[in-house]
Amino acid sequence: MSKRDYYEVLGLEKDASEQDIRRAYRRMAMRYHPDRNPDDESAEAKFKEAKEAYEVLSDADKRAAYDRFGHAGMGGQGGFGGQGGPGSAGFGDIFGDIFGDIFGGAGGGRRGGPSRGADLRYGLAITLEEAVRGTTEKIRVPNWDECTVCDGSGSKDGSQPATCSTCNGYGQVRMQQGFFSVQQTCPTCHGSGQEVKNPCDNCQGEGRVQTTREETIKIPAGVDDGDRIRVTGRGEPGANGGPPGDLYIQVQVKPHDIFTRDGNDLYCEVPLDFVDAALGGELEVPTLGGKVSLKVPAETQTGRMFRLRGKGVAGVRGGGTGDLLCRVVVETPVSLTKEQKELLRQFQASVLKGGKRHNPKKSSFFEGVKRFFEGG
Repeated sequence: MSKRDYYEVLGLEKDASEQDIRRAYRRMAMRYHPDRNPDDESAEAKFKEAKEAYEVLSDADKRAAYDRFGHAGMGGQGGFGGQGGPGSAGFGDIFGDIFGDIFGGAGGGRRGGPSRGADLRYGLAITLEEAVRGTTEKIRVPNWDECTVCDGSGSKDGSQPATCSTCNGYGQVRMQQGFFSVQQTCPTCHGSGQEVKNPCDNCQGEGRVQTTREETIKIPAGVDDGDRIRVTGRGEPGANGGPPGDLYIQVQVKPHDIFTRDGNDLYCEVPLDFVDAALGGELEVPTLGGKVSLKVPAETQTGRMFRLRGKGVAGVRGGGTGDLLCRVVVETPVSLTKEQKELLRQFQASVLKGGKRHNPKKSSFFEGVKRFFEGG
């Protein structure tokens, strides 16, 4: 069509980069596109000229031939030949040409080609003991198998799929929205470019049916609540020979009756008899590896924390084994007999005689209360 120098048409130098070419074409297309300049033949001509230049200069082989031989080296490759003919390009074609590599626009469709299978996510609930020590679980996940009724053809009568009547085999359709057009996967053929005219009743034309399969999953020792385990290639099978997706196991650790976990450390509360708290004693403390003895010194108060080193969790990401932190809670006796109550009253009377020596926290608290009110 145009005999003007293509670089001159786009306002470029001969050493212009691919990005420069795209930018120049986009600028001219936005300015001269017929949709923005109705009934303006001059603008339409400039738009066609710019598009012709862009089609040549954006193609490495065509550009090389043009740089060497000029228009003579095109051999009829320039212009708008092909689907739709000259002037048929909608405004969305600009974005298909320029942004196709980003948004999967025109020229990027691979209808009927291999496509990767979808990733699968499975939530697996395990106990704290299983999380700490590791375990192996059997789960069932969705799977696709070839339809045995139609032998995978998707057709009831065994015929081969035909060219999709909605997208004419392109695999994508354009939806016009005012000034812009949006390209999306064809709703009829789902991007394959082909449709089954007489679909199989068993698979509804898919050629495959959904089933389930059993997977054996190894949970490594030290995983924590919320951790995700990736099993490569065990997601949904790909289509048309494409690779399968991945299977992601989302670990959910069930609440434990005794322990709570924070990183690699474990925490628990241990009830302490008030006599042992006062005189000192020895406690049996549970750990995930069995019971251990904990020496409690005399005059231990509620809330005191004891650390048992190395009795926590060896985390899956390393960092060494954590500790077990035991918080003692002094237990007040209940269901006392009359005699026991009397003994406690006698004990209380003897303690009161000692004043703050026996109850330093209580004494300091009430002294503070007294100063507060007197000061007020």
